[in-house]
Amino acid sequence: MSEHRIPLAGVIGSPIAHSRSPQLHGHWLKKHGIKGHYIPMDVSSENLEKTIRLLPEIGFVGVNITIPHKERVLEIADLVTDRATIIGAANTLIFRKDGKIHADNTDGYGFIENLRQGVPTWNPKAGSAVVLGAGGAARAIIAGLLDMGVPEILLSNRTRPRAEKLREDFGTRVRVVDWVQAGNIIEDGATIVNTTSLGMTGSAELRVPLDGLNKDAVVTDIVYNPLKTHLLEVAEEKGCRTVDGLGMLLHQAVPAFERWFGVRPEVDDATREAALK
Repeated sequence: MSEHRIPLAGVIGSPIAHSRSPQLHGHWLKKHGIKGHYIPMDVSSENLEKTIRLLPEIGFVGVNITIPHKERVLEIADLVTDRATIIGAANTLIFRKDGKIHADNTDGYGFIENLRQGVPTWNPKAGSAVVLGAGGAARAIIAGLLDMGVPEILLSNRTRPRAEKLREDFGTRVRVVDWVQAGNIIEDGATIVNTTSLGMTGSAELRVPLDGLNKDAVVTDIVYNPLKTHLLEVAEEKGCRTVDGLGMLLHQAVPAFERWFGVRPEVDDATREAALK
């Protein structure tokens, strides 16, 4: 790529119009005075590979990947990080100067950094983590939690076989519990995480009984629309420390921006405001 080209990055998914990543990266580009652009791209599965291979030719330094392409890009990439391999999905591609496509997954990192920023006293080793849901986000979050030394993951999903698959992949520190029992395990959790879309604007509510929430628990929801979900409202009322889902989106973007544009941005109040515009 010519040294004089304006560096381009973006996000590929379908649909993509709802993504907040363009506001977020646009804010950082402006703040750091970088003459670059971050572009949302709605790309179908059949056009995914040829699009990705063309982008470096026209000045792209990398892209984020979102639903439904996060698994498929592992087959397209030349190099895949260990954490993307473990999670079975990538959310970040880096187009290297040697022409190779490097795939990484920063979702688990973003989740952990959001928890640390939201609750600086959070202790992963304080007890079990209850994880609701067994989709792609749950995989990244479980990998992150186990990495931090959480002693046990109590995992519950509406369809049990998906949860069982995660237990097979991550091992004996993951214990699967039937969805109808999810309310019972909440009282055993030092960290409670909703990784499902339940509670999101336009989705069904999370109907897990929350009476057993312990006031010492740290409760987080990856949903950020609304910022304060029913789960977080109830947890706050019970005196729990809570962390909303927006920070995960912001923190997962930090390593990608640094790799693409050479500057490590900060997640601060101005960053949150920019992402919510």
